[in-house]
Amino acid sequence: MTMQVDRLQPPMELSQDELDLYARHIILPEVGLEGQKRLKAARALLVGAGALGSPLGLYLAAAGVGTLGLADFDVVERSNLQRQVIHSVKSLGRPKVESARERMLEINPHVRVESFNLRVSSANALRLFQDFDIIVDGTDNFPARYLVNDACVLSGKPEVFGAVMGFTGQAAVFDARKGCCLRCLFPDPPDPGLTPSCGEYGVFGVLPGIIGCIQANEVLKLIVGGGKPLINRLLSFDALAMRFHEFKAEKNPACPVCGERPVITSLADYDYFCDKRKTKDAPPASISPGELKRRLERGERMQIIDVRLPHELVAGCLPEAVSLPARELLRRMDELDPGQIVILVCKTGAYSAAAIAALRAAGYNGPLFNLAGGMNAWAPGLSP
Repeated sequence: MTMQVDRLQPPMELSQDELDLYARHIILPEVGLEGQKRLKAARALLVGAGALGSPLGLYLAAAGVGTLGLADFDVVERSNLQRQVIHSVKSLGRPKVESARERMLEINPHVRVESFNLRVSSANALRLFQDFDIIVDGTDNFPARYLVNDACVLSGKPEVFGAVMGFTGQAAVFDARKGCCLRCLFPDPPDPGLTPSCGEYGVFGVLPGIIGCIQANEVLKLIVGGGKPLINRLLSFDALAMRFHEFKAEKNPACPVCGERPVITSLADYDYFCDKRKTKDAPPASISPGELKRRLERGERMQIIDVRLPHELVAGCLPEAVSLPARELLRRMDELDPGQIVILVCKTGAYSAAAIAALRAAGYNGPLFNLAGGMNAWAPGLSP
């Protein structure tokens, strides 16, 4: 029978080397020798070996959590190193799970690290989760977050949740057996195209360290017992103001997955669920940078809307472009002129394409074009 966090296997014995390693834990009355043995017997799965997974992997390994699973399908890139401190320059190009596993075992060779170089999906999540006591969400996108939440509810596992964006982060413990889940608070994801990704918005480098350490703290408390876990509580942190805010969270009897009459009883296509406006239709019409340059030179009448956030515009913007962040686009849709061509622009073209899909779904019927490749494709030589 799979272990549960509150029903662990009989405590394991510790070697003399482990007793020395965990000495500062063991002298804490709230942990003690029995608590350290519970840590050794526990199994925690980290979904994501990136920004949040870095402090989680480092501290949970150092604390002596006996078996740690790592699930991630990505490789280490240079842009990761600003915040993903478990990796290094020598890890560039390597699978993140391999790089993270190597570093965790350097810190503590007494733990077991099981690496899963794969994308957690509806096809494998329940099977993967069944062998672990606690699931820790270190993902960075809405499809993965809702997948992890639903899989935890369906498999009866507690989830230690974390999320970061810009200068703000959140942490919580979702356990449908004892309280609310993610869907109790947010039944549906935000409209596609209106919430920036970390790649578009950015992440303050130390923020994942702070939130990831809070998550690690919650994992250890759940295993050892005692304290007050973040169950039915959402903790929000503002790094710029250096303030924490706590919000009360309650179980929703009408929750579609953990409520009294759940309608979600199996895992679905979460990429589709989190982008309900995805269809098999052709992608939004696009215009190449070269064609846009020629039209600008001819003086054609058009609206150029830059949907990036204001601080992103310092990297450069198109002439005559109007700043209208995507998160405000639907609310200010009447500022668009359906009688002329409207061209949406972002950094890469992906974000503006999603914004066009959101406008179409909201009923906007004017001509919309996406700048193919975004500002990244607007080479210096094309600037009018």
